[in-house]
Amino acid sequence: MAEPTVRALSSLVLAPLALAAVWLGGVWLLALLAAALAVMATEWERLARPPAAARAAAAALAAALAAALALGFLGLTAWALGVLGLGGLVIAALVRRRGAAAWPAAFGPLYLGAPAAAFLWLRETPEDGALLATGLLALVWASDVGAWAVGNAVGGARLAPRLSPRKTWSGAVGGVALAAAAGAALAAAAGGVSPFSGAIAGAALSAVAQLADLFESWLKRRRGVKDSGAILPGHGGLLDRVDGLLGAAPALAAVVLFAEGS
Repeated sequence: MAEPTVRALSSLVLAPLALAAVWLGGVWLLALLAAALAVMATEWERLARPPAAARAAAAALAAALAAALALGFLGLTAWALGVLGLGGLVIAALVRRRGAAAWPAAFGPLYLGAPAAAFLWLRETPEDGALLATGLLALVWASDVGAWAVGNAVGGARLAPRLSPRKTWSGAVGGVALAAAAGAALAAAAGGVSPFSGAIAGAALSAVAQLADLFESWLKRRRGVKDSGAILPGHGGLLDRVDGLLGAAPALAAVVLFAEGS
């Protein structure tokens, strides 16, 4: 079966699962995030660490993320941040004992924990949490689809050939354009926000998501691997599927916090 077909079939399974968890919220979303973080912890340590140090660091990272996620769900934000910080120190110590550089592994709690906390916080925002979280998913997906479709159809100059040889400038523009259109459409449908503001938000989140994508590409090139894992047919690892969301979720949460403060 061709790779694009496999990718499409995988997305048809994953997207409804994610949307259902977001709309149900509560323990359902918490369970999905916990499962996703467990997988991504293993993939992250595989990318960040030499194999000899990866297993222990991945276990510590998964434990720190699970504890922080539970504390965040209970509204104990300060404790959750403390657990993430402590988890980073423990991971650094484990890795240094095996003679490897500590910072990539120790960065894991922040790299994975902050987006999960941001997404959970967006979903639990009173009144419009489900719309915010669903809109974020829709915009990131629109960015991915636009970049893939335009990049394959138009081609052209490479965006960052040393990091990701398949990404093009035309694809980057296509991702921004489709995310902007999706943002305008979502704003018009939801009301309360002008379509122009929705388009700006969509374009900005697309740019952030694509930068996050390039960061993961840098990690993979650094370790000499094509994918972060092999759990998702046609996509590789879970990090390969949600790398853009890891950047976009904290960005949107920061915007919402700023808007509430204003």
